[in-house]
Amino acid sequence: MLPRLLDQPLRRLWTLDTFAYSLRVFLALSGAMLANWHLGDVTLLIPLFLGIIASALAETDDNWQGRLKALVVTLACFSIASLSVELLFGNPWAFAVGLAVSAFGMTMLGAVGQRYGTIAYATLILAIYTMIAIERHGGVAFDDLWREPLLLVTGAAWYGTISVIWSALFSRQPLKLSMALLFRELGKYLQLKATLFEPVRGVDVEARRLALAEQNGKVVNALNQAKEMIFRRLEGQRSAHKLNRYLRLYFIAQDIHERASSSHYPYGKLAETFFHHDVLFRCQRLLEQQGHACRSLARALLMRQAFDHGQSEQALNDLHASLEYLRDQRRPEWQGLLHSLDALADNLATLEQQLSRAQNPDVRPEQEDNSLYDRSPQGLRDIRDRLQSHLTPSSPIFRHAVRLAVTLVIGYGVLLLVHPKQGYWILLTSLFVCRPNFGATRRFLWQRVLGTVIGLIAGWALITLFPSQLVQLLIAVAAGVVFFANRARHYVIATAAITLLVLCCFNQVGNGFGLIWPRLFDTLVGGLIAGLTVMLVLPDWQGRRLHRQGAATLEASGRYLREILSQYTDGKQDDLDYRLARRNAHNADAALSTLLANVRLEPGHFRKDAEVGFRFLGNAHTLLSYLSALGAHRGETRALADDAELRAMAEAIVVDIETIAERLRARSVMPPLEAAEGRATALEAMAADESSDERRLLQAQLALISRQLLPLRDTAARLAAQEVNISPVALLPQAQSSHAKPQT
Repeated sequence: MLPRLLDQPLRRLWTLDTFAYSLRVFLALSGAMLANWHLGDVTLLIPLFLGIIASALAETDDNWQGRLKALVVTLACFSIASLSVELLFGNPWAFAVGLAVSAFGMTMLGAVGQRYGTIAYATLILAIYTMIAIERHGGVAFDDLWREPLLLVTGAAWYGTISVIWSALFSRQPLKLSMALLFRELGKYLQLKATLFEPVRGVDVEARRLALAEQNGKVVNALNQAKEMIFRRLEGQRSAHKLNRYLRLYFIAQDIHERASSSHYPYGKLAETFFHHDVLFRCQRLLEQQGHACRSLARALLMRQAFDHGQSEQALNDLHASLEYLRDQRRPEWQGLLHSLDALADNLATLEQQLSRAQNPDVRPEQEDNSLYDRSPQGLRDIRDRLQSHLTPSSPIFRHAVRLAVTLVIGYGVLLLVHPKQGYWILLTSLFVCRPNFGATRRFLWQRVLGTVIGLIAGWALITLFPSQLVQLLIAVAAGVVFFANRARHYVIATAAITLLVLCCFNQVGNGFGLIWPRLFDTLVGGLIAGLTVMLVLPDWQGRRLHRQGAATLEASGRYLREILSQYTDGKQDDLDYRLARRNAHNADAALSTLLANVRLEPGHFRKDAEVGFRFLGNAHTLLSYLSALGAHRGETRALADDAELRAMAEAIVVDIETIAERLRARSVMPPLEAAEGRATALEAMAADESSDERRLLQAQLALISRQLLPLRDTAARLAAQEVNISPVALLPQAQSSHAKPQT
């Protein structure tokens, strides 16, 4: 009876994305504590714990073979870093130079790939842990030079061994968690999209579009994470049969995203024309139910339960019935909008089919192109080229590398000048707080200070209440688990936990109470140094990059449209080139959304153009949604193959998008786009007389895209004018200096 009662709670616990990570840390810390308890030498505990923490921070997502290779590289880096600190510790000038070079070099490795950046960052952390351990002993004894590096690397190897074994035993659990997160984010996106169909007058459609664009960034990040997880597990696999289910679920999620992000209609006209009918309510309800179905699918993947989307199936039938009623009215003035509603209904019906496939993804046709694009470096030459491309002050990675090196050297100079007790915590705080941009640095700074204060108070209370050595060690283990369970989402709690761990551990080899004020002082000094450096040394104000990222977003959309048009010319094919162009367009859109979120956190002077940036994001995302609709409705009829006039119009639209992007990047006068309005009118007339559904949809979507170029150009002109002492009107053609009202 008891196992049955515990089964459901344990299964839910297993579905938490931090549970496995925290459990591995618990096993490593508990094992180290028990070993020290058995040996009776508690002085070994601190370097072992620090090595475990550094190794856990260096952990990357891989199959067990990849994780074993990463562990070997990690241990080699840790050994070199720790021994280098020991050898240079007694020579301040050489130590400062080595600190600056290593901080710069390790940060630049992030340009090669996330895996390399993670290991490099953890190596810097371990180097500072070595400094802390040396300071605790009062210096380096050359006859005992190997001791601290050996203990630190032993702790790292112990956690790494647990991680490799865990990866071999539970290789697909991270994939389940990643796919569940992806479908949850898709569900939220669909439910936000449903709010656009709310049949109420006076709603702020622009604000809802902006929220949709920001959620789209989360969906794109989840797609990228899932793709990388699948790809890493496919590497070196002779037979990927067990992974095919997740690969097909990933492609289903891609198809759902393309359908969900599509727009076939001007919302304002639909709301005005069909305000007194229930068709928009039916669309809203269907999207809401499909969003619930995606979230239900996420739960089903994790809990191994049946997936039911019967509510969305019924909502689709209701929508078809409502459309049939409107068609029976035979109102000529509704004809064009009814075509848009029919395209919308077809799109949602196909989305419903994708949800049905998700019940049994193994039935997906095997002849489809299932290849994934490998973004990892291909050999030493590729690594060299990536590093060289970022060796410029215009690179955010280069600027962050310089700032971090300066931050650590200044921190080292301050601790030599002031000689504070436990002064190397200054460097550790600076390393954790110094982030690639001001907004993130400010957020981590106040969270680090607040978490430290909470941790010190909690540590003082617990050490006082529980003087027993065993209880304090158990508290330290629990605090380590809490740190890793919360470090990604609740940094205040994580900082408080790691501070508590430090107090409990250091209290075993000295006076933990004596560490309270030095730790607080070091945190404040280290945070202040990091904050000032980010503001003063090669500051990377995100607002100054808005025009470049906006141009990159339009360039990616232009390439996506070119790939779509080639499919309408040569026939539908879900090949790697098409999927890569689609993903790059959505990645650029998500990058712009992330950049604007960072601009919000900057000082007032630098975020003055954020409002224009968000308007541009809304217009750019609307453009992308029109492109997605074209991509979603690709057919086999090759609608562009025999129509030179339509092909020329489509090519002209691509050229206009690319021209706006080019002028935005150069901050020059925007193109007049005199033909855009007339081209849109001509395309709408062609669509009204078209008998082929696919050609009509192609013409209607190209008309929407052509009209969207005008508000996009106007917001691009405003964006290009930031940080330039000219009026945005000066960047518009003289004949088109008045700003068009953004399309909704």
